[in-house]
Amino acid sequence: MTLGVYTGAVLLCLLGWVVLAANSPSDAVELGFEAKPAKTPTVSPDGIVLNDRCPPSFEETEAGTCELRNMYQFYDSLQDRGVGGTQTALPQHRDGFSPEQIDLGRYLFFDPALSGDGSTSCASCHHPELGFSDGRARAVGVAGHEVKRSSPTLWNVAFLKQLFWDARADSLEEQAQGPLYSPEEMGNTPAQLLAMLQRSTDYGRLFRQAFPRGELDEISLGQVYLSLAAFQTSLISLNSRYDRYAHGYHAALTDNEIEGMNVFRSFVARCAECHTPPLFTNQQVAVIGSPEPAGLPLDIGVEAIWGAPKMKGGFKVPTLRNIAKTAPYMHSGRFGTLREAVAFYTGGRGHAVPEGVDMHIHWHIWEPNLTDGELDRLVDFLGALTDETFTPAIPDRVPSGLIPIGVSPLDTIKSTSKPSTTVADRSRDQREHSLGASS
Repeated sequence: MTLGVYTGAVLLCLLGWVVLAANSPSDAVELGFEAKPAKTPTVSPDGIVLNDRCPPSFEETEAGTCELRNMYQFYDSLQDRGVGGTQTALPQHRDGFSPEQIDLGRYLFFDPALSGDGSTSCASCHHPELGFSDGRARAVGVAGHEVKRSSPTLWNVAFLKQLFWDARADSLEEQAQGPLYSPEEMGNTPAQLLAMLQRSTDYGRLFRQAFPRGELDEISLGQVYLSLAAFQTSLISLNSRYDRYAHGYHAALTDNEIEGMNVFRSFVARCAECHTPPLFTNQQVAVIGSPEPAGLPLDIGVEAIWGAPKMKGGFKVPTLRNIAKTAPYMHSGRFGTLREAVAFYTGGRGHAVPEGVDMHIHWHIWEPNLTDGELDRLVDFLGALTDETFTPAIPDRVPSGLIPIGVSPLDTIKSTSKPSTTVADRSRDQREHSLGASS
């Protein structure tokens, strides 16, 4: 090996360790690198101040924006779409937001004031302690309205090209408007949301901090959607034990997990053909014939959006990242455990399609006839996709003065998140006063 080639290889190796350090605080300490601490709420004598540092795994550019760094950037990918073996590049992603815009989005995300009645935040359905889902079969919005689909995880949404189970949104900004203004979810209106934010002294100051060169004197809805998008693109999960295995540390997985991975990637099970590593989704829509919960009508899914009968019962292929944290499973929460979910795929092609319904089942779905042991190993492997290293901090307070998160599934499990008392215990005038007061 020539000196030049040897030097280049050493530099690449060192750069790889630096990127790995940026993706794992514990590894960074062991290697002698200083990992950036997780975000924590910052308060000055004048109120909340936005974080001016990029989140972990992001590097601040000369332009003052945050760009993602990860080990997968060292690899190539077929057609730049994240297709290939374990050492394969991820598909293109969104980043380039300022630290302040990301942190403003965090406060908005956890603030129940974004709902029409001040009871429900984005985090009510996408809770950090529940894999950024909600632990329910189907999401519950304002006034206890149960919607017809489950809350998908938000981990790694920076890579997704289409959002919602039925793929009806092409950007995070467009997606945010769905739950915000749905009468069954957050129950707000654009006018009410904007008025609340513009009344708030704290929010006015924070938006000026996040958008110092804004052309508008007042807060705009576009800034709200962009800030929420900025925060969600910072939810990066790429340092699971599977990832360490993929990058060359084979001891990261147990023998059972490696066996499960081999089943997952085999042409018999064909899991990886739709749940393609390293994102563990091919971002396509598939008709798999998943059954609805008892008593619920058939959800035709993408057919309603595309007007295509062949897509009846079609839904976007979800990522399997942190899948062990986001039960129950499928678009309607039909299966309560991962074991039930993986067993569905070996039940036979179209076995759960209602009688008399014509469904064009995806060609990857067939009859693999997996054994109980193979199903168990698949579950073992899926557990190795868990990585919550960079879970953002829940603010101790939010600019509205309400209790962060508001109504949450965890309220019925433990008392770490208390529901907002403003709706039940305060008059509307008192609530409006709190939204406009300086914290």
